Amino acid sequence: MLDVKWIRENPDAFVAGLEKRGFEPAPAGLLTQILALDAQRRETIQQLQDLQARRNAASKEIGKAKQAKDEAEAQRLMDEVAGIKDTIQKGEEDEREQDQALRDLLAGIPNMPADDVPVGPDESANVELRKVGEVPSFDFEPKQHFEIGEGLGLMDFETAAKLSGARFVVLKGALARLERALAQFMLDLHTDEHGYTEVNPPLLVRDDTMFGTAQLPKFEEDQFPAGEGYWLIPTAEVPLTNLVREDITDEANLPMRVTAGTACFRAEAGAAGRDTRGMIRQHQFTKVELVSVTTPEQSAEEHERMTACAETVLKRLGLPYRVVVLSTGDMGFSARKTYDIEVWLPGQDAYREISSCSVCGDFQARRMNARYRPAESKAARLVHTLNGSGVAVGRALIAVLENYQEADGGVRVPDVIQPYMGGLTKIEAPS
Repeated sequence: MLDVKWIRENPDAFVAGLEKRGFEPAPAGLLTQILALDAQRRETIQQLQDLQARRNAASKEIGKAKQAKDEAEAQRLMDEVAGIKDTIQKGEEDEREQDQALRDLLAGIPNMPADDVPVGPDESANVELRKVGEVPSFDFEPKQHFEIGEGLGLMDFETAAKLSGARFVVLKGALARLERALAQFMLDLHTDEHGYTEVNPPLLVRDDTMFGTAQLPKFEEDQFPAGEGYWLIPTAEVPLTNLVREDITDEANLPMRVTAGTACFRAEAGAAGRDTRGMIRQHQFTKVELVSVTTPEQSAEEHERMTACAETVLKRLGLPYRVVVLSTGDMGFSARKTYDIEVWLPGQDAYREISSCSVCGDFQARRMNARYRPAESKAARLVHTLNGSGVAVGRALIAVLENYQEADGGVRVPDVIQPYMGGLTKIEAPS
């Protein structure tokens, strides 16, 4: 959530930032609405402060009037205090309503893009930063992951559809173990080498937790409600980031780096008609998430570090990939800047997203009231939050299948994963 004081003091920057994002409705009209609500709220607050000051003064005057045995004046003052009390109660109700109206309006406004984010309407304006690894060549026509998985008899979409409907899969045997092995490898890498603390968070969270990371209210239709005020998490970003919600962390404990490998649930699984086959976009998927909480001064460097941690996963797996910086029209609601890591999929002859690493500034922290206490100051400040996939496990499985496929329908197991697979070096096609 944006700071209304910042909007008030930087109206041109606010409008320019939303225009870069292509935000609707018209940013100038939205600015007028915000400033009007803010002015009304501040006027109410000032009136309440004036009334409170007058009530305090009148209360003192009552004592003086009684000391002077001026009962008529004392009664007049008591009547005035009673009237002020009623006016204050009504004013406090007005302030709560005005504050909520302003908060509701701000809750639907995305974060401001960083100055170095490329401006553009969609993914066509994304900028490639680097390519890493050699795209493999095959002496046969490479298959897509679902053709490989079904050919192995270990990837079953028909049974999943009977159980749960479209956009689910049943993995069996070596593929089920491969998905588990990939997640374990990633968690071990991030905890043993990258300094993240592993967390096993709840998969069900409440409204205010979803609000804190901006899944609610704007993206309610993209989520799976679980009843009784609970939601299935769309990503472990939600519970991990909210670990510091309504808390004040000592600066000495920042940056805080946490990771989790969880099931994730997404009601909106992408554009209609796109990626309808296979595991690219599913309602349930597994992901290893990275979350960092930092001071404002640390967050830009932490963004680069987090991205490098995610890249290490693909380097160790021997998967070719590229890194792009997302344009203003393509990055997420909470992000100030996002790097996407896109892995090469031979079966699609294309790079596809496998990780997004975003720096959010204090946008989520303001929604969560998450602060830290600087070492040299008593005044608490809002933290900065970052999140990234380290990486999407299902998509890593897809990438391994497509990049390590062989002509006989089998799949070589990457060297780094073999210890997690009981020494298995190849997933064999049925004879």
